[in-house]
Amino acid sequence: MLMMRPLFNLTGRTAIVTGAGRGLGRAMSLALAEAGADVAIPDIDGTSAERVAGEIESLGRRALAITADVTVPAQIDAVAEGVMQAWGRIDILINNAGINIRKPILELTEEEFDAVYRINLKAIFLCSRRIAREMIPRKYGKIINIASLAGVMILRSLDMSPYYVTKAGVVQFTRASASEWAQHGIRVNAISPGWFITDLNRHLWDDPVGSKIRLEHTPMGRVGQPEELAGTAIYLASAASDYVTGQNIVVDGGYAVW
Repeated sequence: MLMMRPLFNLTGRTAIVTGAGRGLGRAMSLALAEAGADVAIPDIDGTSAERVAGEIESLGRRALAITADVTVPAQIDAVAEGVMQAWGRIDILINNAGINIRKPILELTEEEFDAVYRINLKAIFLCSRRIAREMIPRKYGKIINIASLAGVMILRSLDMSPYYVTKAGVVQFTRASASEWAQHGIRVNAISPGWFITDLNRHLWDDPVGSKIRLEHTPMGRVGQPEELAGTAIYLASAASDYVTGQNIVVDGGYAVW
């Protein structure tokens, strides 16, 4: 008879979650810790990273808070080296760090487009490439890229072309890297959250008209809670998904159905 608990048990595993000082990254980091993993938190905001590390340690797991800009290769090297020195292995990487700039295309500057590209897409390439080099010798790894519902559709009345483009790129980079690294035992998948209230979009929910439209377009009739990404993250990080790679799982309360 299949034993279910070991499939989702991350005891003995180590993880890196970028940009986990708040929001969805924090929720996924705590979920990994609750499942048994030790978690490193590279975040450009070192104070937030320290706070989340403390929460992880209160769960009885090891944590590393690392102040780092994941668009800078030398700082990504320092993250990888720090985790390897402390724990000797990297089993899981969640590429979560991201930003958004909402402007019509005709008003968008080149610098603004480049800023979104560097954090949302190039950083995933840089982090994945660096951490995969630690995973390949062990023939094992789980990489989870945080894309977005905006990576598979255009959201009504929201002008944010760099976000659409980069999140679509995350989905395709997920497939490309999954194809290349399957031979090395590395599974690469993406999660595309729908409407979750985070620091990136909190102000949108101050508009009662826009909020009403978004909720009416969601079959479940509500926004998601950060903790509701936990199950998907644990599934993709654990043995339960060992034969799953190159996939993009949309978690959106049914928004894309309509």
